[in-house]
Parts: sequence; structure tokens; C-alpha cells
Amino acid sequence: MTDGVKRATKPDSAPGPRRTRAEQARATRRRIVAAAAEQFLAHGYGATLLDQVAERAGVAVQTVYFHFGNKRTLLKHVMDVAAVGDDEPLPLLDRPWIQRIRQEPDPRRIIELWVANGREILHRVAPLMRVMRGATGTDPELAAQWQVNQQQTRAAHGLLAELLAARGALRPGLDVDQARDIAFAIGNVETYLQFADVCGWTPEQWQERITGTLAAALLHGAGC
Repeated sequence: MTDGVKRATKPDSAPGPRRTRAEQARATRRRIVAAAAEQFLAHGYGATLLDQVAERAGVAVQTVYFHFGNKRTLLKHVMDVAAVGDDEPLPLLDRPWIQRIRQEPDPRRIIELWVANGREILHRVAPLMRVMRGATGTDPELAAQWQVNQQQTRAAHGLLAELLAARGALRPGLDVDQARDIAFAIGNVETYLQFADVCGWTPEQWQERITGTLAAALLHGAGC
């Protein structure tokens, strides 16, 4: 299966007697999201039909519409699940790995942890971002969603800058906003795709090199 997106599983033959209606609905949504991810990666956004997604998920197409409304919203849900790795209702910045970074006193280690976890996220979302980026030229709403995703990622990098600033670790003359934008430009998915698709970097190479680049660009006394 392509780049960490799990293959859709077939529905249970019948929900067990102890399964609540909410649990059944959540299981159905999971199957639809997994099937949609598979279809988007296999066929691209434009060529993927919700009928195909429904068939792969083992549900009626009306069920897909009921849960997600349209294909664009379904893609957004697929990407949201890929970003955090599950469908738990817990925002990315409230995840346990973020809490560990918040508690880390060493600035260099903060960057190492940030990039290590960022690599896992990018490995999951990059294939879907290729799909989305390929459709932005023909779908203005998807183009707008791409920009929203970029701004959300930029804002998330503000946390990294704030943590480094709180420890007095930023290079002289570098404020939090500048540090945020430098970190975003270096570590966002567009740059990741360039390194992966054009330069041929492996995820391991990306992690090692981006860690060093961010440390040199952001940290006081890290050198040029």
C-alpha cells in the first residue's frame, strides 16, 4: 500500500450486540475514509468517484454523502486523519508528542523531536498532498483549501519558535515571527515534496538534514 495509508477493510458481517449506534457510525466513517484514501492515491482526485469509494468501503453511496456531503469534504477528512494518524477527536497540538516537546528544556532536542514527529506526519500526508496539489489548478475550492492547509502549518510552526524563544535560544536579531516563517519554509510539505521528488532524499535523510538546517538557522551559537 502506498506510503502509510492503510487499505480499507471489509465491513463486519453484522455489528455485535454490544456495539452502539455511535460506534457503528464511526466504524463506517473509518471504512469510507480508508477506501477514499486508497482511491485518491490510485486514481487521483478528479477521476475518483464516490460510487467507487462506496463500493470499496462496502456501503451505499448515499451513506458516503450522508457522512461527508461531497468529495471535497471527504478529501479533507482523509487528509486530517493522515495528519494525526487516527480519527480521535484530539487536535494535533494537543497530542502527547507535542506535550513532550513542550516539557523539553534543551533547544536542540526540541528541534530534533519536532522534526522526527514532523517526518512521520509528512510521510503520511505527502502522497495525499500530491493528489491535492495536482487538482488545485482545476478546482478553486481545493486551491483555497491548499492555502488553508499551508497557513495552518505555518501557524503550527509558531509553537516551535515560541518554545525556542522561551528558552532564550533564538539567534540574535531573530524574533518569534521570523523564526516561525523560517521553520515553516524549511519544514513544510511543499519543501518535503521537493526534496523527496526532485532531490531523491529518503525520509531518514530529510530528518537528519532538516534537523541540522533548522538548528543552524534558528539557534543562538549554532553556527552558520
